[in-house]
Amino acid sequence: MTTQVATLLSPDPHAVLDASHHPGDAEVGLFTFLDHSHQEMQRMLASLRELVRAIDADGLTPAVRARAREILAWFNTQARQHHLDEERHVFPALLASPDAEVSAVAQRLVQDHGWLEEDWIEIAPALASAADGYQWFDLDVLRHSVEVFDQLYVDHILLEESLAYPEARALIPASDLQAMGLEMARRRALREHAGNR
Repeated sequence: MTTQVATLLSPDPHAVLDASHHPGDAEVGLFTFLDHSHQEMQRMLASLRELVRAIDADGLTPAVRARAREILAWFNTQARQHHLDEERHVFPALLASPDAEVSAVAQRLVQDHGWLEEDWIEIAPALASAADGYQWFDLDVLRHSVEVFDQLYVDHILLEESLAYPEARALIPASDLQAMGLEMARRRALREHAGNR
């Protein structure tokens, strides 16, 4: 277990706070982390599109199977953790906003997460099959599902970055931001620790 993970898992809140960067960096850190997650999401969506092309062109080569396994694992964990981050820490302030437009956007973003999950549930079995070397899935159906999934994610990220995140920065009290970042880091540390057992 790394020192950072051990610190995050510590029952002593002072140890965790001491390990944090600077309290004034909390806002920057929280939204920088979420923005970084969006950048990684876009890279993984590009990899998913490329994977479909590779299956079509080359079949289930060892490299294609390994990539399918990597993409499957990432969307099953990191993407879902990102959605949870937003639903716990960003969307509540937006949903409570007195501005009806902001609240409506937050409702749409929550709904998007449900649709993205439904889309992923359609895609994941085909990737799991490809990772295991089986091509029982219909490639044209997978291609179409990936196109729909990709477009919804792109639209979703654009709406978050252009409206939701700027509004959340203004609405979330600075005193809450450090605790939010800490909760996100702790949850990931717990998952990493559990996965290394």
